[in-house]
Amino acid sequence: MNQQGKLRSVTMTDVIVNLVMVLVVLICIVPFIFMLALSLSSPEAIVNNRVSLLPVGFNFEAYKQIFTYPNFFKAYGNTLVYTVGGTAISLVVSIVFAYAMSKPFLYGHKLVMKLIVFSMFFSGGLIPTYLLISNLHLTGTVWAMLIPFAINQFNLIILISFFRAFPTEVEEAAVIDGLSYFGILRRIVVPLSTPAIATIGLYTAVFFWNDWFNGLIYLNATQYPVMLFLRNIVNGTMMVGDGAGMADRSTIAMSIKSAVIITSTLPIIILYPMLQRFFVAGLTLGSIKG
Repeated sequence: MNQQGKLRSVTMTDVIVNLVMVLVVLICIVPFIFMLALSLSSPEAIVNNRVSLLPVGFNFEAYKQIFTYPNFFKAYGNTLVYTVGGTAISLVVSIVFAYAMSKPFLYGHKLVMKLIVFSMFFSGGLIPTYLLISNLHLTGTVWAMLIPFAINQFNLIILISFFRAFPTEVEEAAVIDGLSYFGILRRIVVPLSTPAIATIGLYTAVFFWNDWFNGLIYLNATQYPVMLFLRNIVNGTMMVGDGAGMADRSTIAMSIKSAVIITSTLPIIILYPMLQRFFVAGLTLGSIKG
């Protein structure tokens, strides 16, 4: 009876967990499906509230309107440069920094770790940061989007925890064989740390892809990322169709806003499943010891 009761308890627990996960998935995916349906529906269906989870009056007019904006594809190209370049720079700097901080014999590593944690909660503020980047002559350049955000404290702490759990015997054997610490990092540690690096890479790529505020402050109009470009489109959608009435303009604006959401989030949605298998391992391996 005890064994049957235990089996029944585990089964009920699994059912409850699965139901909660299904509910969370629905909460996340239903709004996205609704936005997709709005972006593919006709203005008449939108104004009459006939759109639910399926498009009504199927058409691509909203996407055609977005693609007709000048410099749209240039903005997409800018975002790809910022995302790929920023992620690569961030990974290189963070991996080297975290590997050094994972060594307890590093002089002053406790003080540096306290400074890392302190900087997570307290920053210099927007105006001092802008003055610093301006005095470094980075405004109006690609580096204004890459260098100031190369290190994220949360991602750095995850990497430090992961590297601390790495077997020291392997590194000691490599030192005996004549490898330097950079050689150990490049040939042994990095290849064995794929889950953690993929997780940090995903976090960083999402940050650079979604970032628009820093582009608004530091960049020129021709250097805008796609998120800032599409934000400007959304703010100016009431100007679309000067001969239309207010209701028509409102429906056009809703359709274009929905298309903007789909267009801007689709690349990350496609990227995420590719890195999903590394995600859980990257978050948990660094905290397991023994």
